[in-house]
Amino acid sequence: MSLFTMVSGFISIVIMAFAAYLTDAPFIFPALGPTIFLIFSRPMSPSASPRNIVLGHLFGCLCGWGSLAISGLLGEESVLTAGVGLPRILAVGLSLSLTSGFLVLFDLDHPPAASTTLIVSLGLMSSPAELAVLMLAVAFITVQAVMMNRRAGFPYPLWKPSRDWHPSEGRTRPPA
Repeated sequence: MSLFTMVSGFISIVIMAFAAYLTDAPFIFPALGPTIFLIFSRPMSPSASPRNIVLGHLFGCLCGWGSLAISGLLGEESVLTAGVGLPRILAVGLSLSLTSGFLVLFDLDHPPAASTTLIVSLGLMSSPAELAVLMLAVAFITVQAVMMNRRAGFPYPLWKPSRDWHPSEGRTRPPA
């Protein structure tokens, strides 16, 4: 499993890095790393299911963007340039709490979405075009996850996580 995780993770992030290189668009971002790790190290866990990946990052984007709007930071410089002020404190607090609340409410276990919402609320990727590319990258990674995990013999879900899965079986197939 370790070799599968390493090789699959390498292939996935390199594909996304080439997409970024060829298009000059942000197809790689920090939250993609832990998402890829979950997909290939624990493919049968709910956190790695396509539903939780796509909807988790979508909620992260929307809550981060909404928090920027509420705090008056839409279109403003990122935290790296502007520093941390009271509006930014409000934005990050709102984005993380809203994202966490929605993920729990809708049973969308995907911790990397918490990173996505901070990336957005910190202003690192916050324009509609950047968020569209971010979600496109998530979709591409999800398609790669289905293809690579199924090719490796895992009954990786097409959308919803398997209800037969138990946390102690994170690296293995669910019981038949």
